[in-house]
Amino acid sequence: MVKVISQESDRELQEKQILRRAEAMVNPFDLKTALLAKHAQHVVLIHFPIGLFLAAVGFDLIALWTKRRGLADAAYYNLLAAAISTFPVLATGLLAWHFQLEGQKLKGTLLLHLVLACVSSVLIWLVWWVHFRARRRTDFLPSYRFAVEFLAVGIVALTGHLGGFLSGVNLPG
Repeated sequence: MVKVISQESDRELQEKQILRRAEAMVNPFDLKTALLAKHAQHVVLIHFPIGLFLAAVGFDLIALWTKRRGLADAAYYNLLAAAISTFPVLATGLLAWHFQLEGQKLKGTLLLHLVLACVSSVLIWLVWWVHFRARRRTDFLPSYRFAVEFLAVGIVALTGHLGGFLSGVNLPG
């Protein structure tokens, strides 16, 4: 008798959890809900500076190996777009912290993510500035740029990894 009641209550609990998940699901074609979600903008926008920056570094390496000016130009314009896109990403990240996480105290993973996000943005702008300065002077790009670019790639990757934990995408176990 006790076992039957226990099984029924477990089944009821599972049904309630399924109903709650179904209520939480959003119609992907509901533009209002998608644009006004508490943190959706940051989650969507963050892919632009990451992808553009990684592509720029790849173009820069290939341009060095092949000596093709077109690839160097592609690297420069990808860097410019990545740098510009850091502004709305930082702004929406702060808004996500304020609304989704209800402005909870900055500590642990959240604090580290914020600090690394700022460092990543500065490094992306620094790499763009090195390229900009060399283009303006019609100089060769300095070789130390690769050290800065690889450092930036590592910091950007770590920042994104921590962001995945904060968003719930990367969960332990």
